[in-house]
Amino acid sequence: MPNENRRLLLEIDAAMREINRKTINPMVRDLAFADLRIIIEMVAKARADYLHTFFELAMRLQGQVPSVAEIDTLASMRRRYEELMLATQALETAIDREYVDVRH
Repeated sequence: MPNENRRLLLEIDAAMREINRKTINPMVRDLAFADLRIIIEMVAKARADYLHTFFELAMRLQGQVPSVAEIDTLASMRRRYEELMLATQALETAIDREYVDVRH
């Protein structure tokens, strides 16, 4: 890769870091592990609800095909879990890239 390209990529990376930190940091207060633990517990509960609903559905139906309404309920619970998981991953990225401040 030519030096000009590498230089441009470094400039883009620096600009992305600066802009993301300037944009995100004021909107997300300083984080501590206790804050992150609350988030982790919320995602775990959503995952547990989703899996519990799936398991209970399977046990109740004993191998029969679920109704459309039952699938809609399960899909809704999956979307809730997945959205929380994706938000958690986005927060992890923001922490890793130092877009937010972390308290010790």
